[in-house]
Amino acid sequence: MIGCGSMGRGLVYQSSVTPGVDCVAVADVEIERCTAFLDRLELPYVVVDDVGGIERAVERGLIAVTDDGGLITRCAGIDAVIEVTNTVSEAGHYAIEALEHGKHLILMNSEIDLIFGPYLARLAEERGLVCTSCDGDQYGVLKHLIDELRSWGFELVMAGNIKGFLDRHANPTSIVPEADKRNLDYRMCASYTDGTKLNIEMAIIANACGLRTTVPGMHGPRADHVSEVFHKFDLDSLWHERAPFVDYVLGAEPGGGVFAIGYCDHPYQREMLAYYKMGAGPYYLFYRPYHLCHVEALASMVEAIREGRSILQPVFGLRTNVYSYAKKALKRGDALDGIGGYTCYGLIENCLELPLHPGLPICLADEVVLTREIEKDEPIMLADVAYDPDRFDFTLHRRAMEVSSRSTV
Repeated sequence: MIGCGSMGRGLVYQSSVTPGVDCVAVADVEIERCTAFLDRLELPYVVVDDVGGIERAVERGLIAVTDDGGLITRCAGIDAVIEVTNTVSEAGHYAIEALEHGKHLILMNSEIDLIFGPYLARLAEERGLVCTSCDGDQYGVLKHLIDELRSWGFELVMAGNIKGFLDRHANPTSIVPEADKRNLDYRMCASYTDGTKLNIEMAIIANACGLRTTVPGMHGPRADHVSEVFHKFDLDSLWHERAPFVDYVLGAEPGGGVFAIGYCDHPYQREMLAYYKMGAGPYYLFYRPYHLCHVEALASMVEAIREGRSILQPVFGLRTNVYSYAKKALKRGDALDGIGGYTCYGLIENCLELPLHPGLPICLADEVVLTREIEKDEPIMLADVAYDPDRFDFTLHRRAMEVSSRSTV
């Protein structure tokens, strides 16, 4: 596993209680964060600084701890790598190295899952490996729900998330009290609160299932309970072309859940569904009241290794992406600071209608410099920033777009 933040620590614990799974190596730039948690769990480990050290640790039944994720990607005795950092360029390097060295790749890093996903999936396919999104996060849980209702003969109308709180302009300073309560990294917590993570997650499910957004950033009406979706969304209008879409409700119960709307207009089935207390139809609500992140995550790894199956990948290409908007008024010469920072948030937008969407993808909006003034909440275009087109993350994104443009699904 590469990354030992809040989610990574959960995965370390879960691997210790999941039958048939061993976490044999953990990498993090802060080694003390790894060792402190392993001490807490009373799991045996050794700190290593080369590939041979990892291999010797595996032979001795110890968890190898290193500050270099590249050592893990190159270790012959490892079946799969879980990428769970909150980086973009560095994570992209690790993901490619893992696949090039014959490792199945499980992505619990939604940023690279979105921005590089089509390229990583193609690279895995060419090598007879699996690259998959992780189970347990909202988009993984949603995929199961969507697969299920489609297998029952329903048409998918909408895939939905339930978000607790939204402040587009949250930053790593304003979020400190909430982040401290939850023991979260400040930038990570800011990305949850400003909606960027939500938009990334819904773009991932859109690209996996052939969905779209009806407006940039989705509607996100406030509701008390998810069952109010029928009153909050004009489904006849939004679904008039039978094109399924993504959206969310804000502040609704059950907190932490996900939902999907299915359509069925067969008289017999509607009669039976009414009997089953599902309502009169023809639109039907299916929801799951929880997602358990690390608790559920390892199932995707087991399926990748044992069955050669991905639970979720962008088979429809980059139908959607998440683009940058200004959190505050910005000046020419200002440097953007990426996801969860002080300068920008991200909104999902459709991007298949144009040969090339003009926006700046939020996953690339770090350490680029503005060439003009931008008003608060104004979209930031790629043409508005000075950047190195040969920078690794921009290069890898271009490869993902090239793969996406060749998608035949």
